Amino acid sequence: MKKFHLSLCALALTSFVYAKEVKIGVVLPLSGATAAYGQSALEGIKIAHLMQNTLKNGDKVELVTLDSRGDKVESATAATRLIAQDKVLGFIGEMVTANTLQIMRVAEDKKIPLIAPAATSDKLLNGKKYSSRVCFMDSFQGSSLAKYAFKDLSYKKAVIVMDQSTDYSLGLAKAFEKEFKQNGGEILAKLRVSSGDKDYKAVIAQIANLKPDFIYLPIYYNEAALFVRQAKNVNLNIAMGSADGVADETFIKLAKDASNGYIFTDSFDYTNPTTKLSKEFIAEFEKKNKTKEVPNFSAMGADAYFVMFEAMNKCTHDLTSECINKQIHSTSNFQGVSGIINIDQSGNASRSVVVKEIQNEKQTYKATINP
Repeated sequence: MKKFHLSLCALALTSFVYAKEVKIGVVLPLSGATAAYGQSALEGIKIAHLMQNTLKNGDKVELVTLDSRGDKVESATAATRLIAQDKVLGFIGEMVTANTLQIMRVAEDKKIPLIAPAATSDKLLNGKKYSSRVCFMDSFQGSSLAKYAFKDLSYKKAVIVMDQSTDYSLGLAKAFEKEFKQNGGEILAKLRVSSGDKDYKAVIAQIANLKPDFIYLPIYYNEAALFVRQAKNVNLNIAMGSADGVADETFIKLAKDASNGYIFTDSFDYTNPTTKLSKEFIAEFEKKNKTKEVPNFSAMGADAYFVMFEAMNKCTHDLTSECINKQIHSTSNFQGVSGIINIDQSGNASRSVVVKEIQNEKQTYKATINP
């Protein structure tokens, strides 16, 4: 018995001595126009890392984080540096589609697996072998809100206000229009704006003359907040909604009481945890931040990390980027923070959409729409 016990101790000591650091590169906009998204995702990644950071072979997972500043060139530069200098075995990032594509270009060239927490463009993964995501696609969230607006809220006539400078907005607008029309709704007009616009008075005046039941704004939180405040100033009392671009709490902080009644699609609701990991993550988040109100991008950042971690755990016999990538693309029925996630060979995720409404300047759960 003593010999057996000593052998076990020797084995454990040997495992400890030979344990090494495994690095995951994180590229996010921690400053710049989309910093709220990146900061929220990073908070989730850090908490997920706190919860799970040691592989079953004893190897320690280390995060190496770089700020892209929301810039496409910086995104690519950061990814290149993380491979060359830090020897990362995988990436998490970016947040918006345009910047994610830049990291993907590097990841694909160097054959390093990447998981995007929130880049939702339908065509994002076309022709990619080493890239994936844990979020839904724009076609699913756009069509989901169109169906919900028509069937559940009985809106029959809509106007779409889309950002002509982003694929994110154009893709959502296309999906919403198609589904809304198929259900019997009418699109009265499609009005174009651009990122960075400050004055929406002319667009709002056009909408007032059209008298729709609903305004769909697949735009980011800064522009959406300005739009709803300017609409309120001229007493335009028409229901409005967006996609996950307004899911960050920053939208409410900017729009204030003008945000009340606003609906949007999201990927997570902390009041409806559906898995064991979700409940555990919310508890850890509350312990650190003194609140249970986990933002959706924190949940998505965490899920990107947890999926990467699980893939690494399945590759402890062959801890290479190739093995990790194969396991990510074989993710099945993963019980994540934001719900059940499946990732196919193309890297696309199949998962649910959550519909929320802002009431008294708080996000409130309305419905879950499954694929």
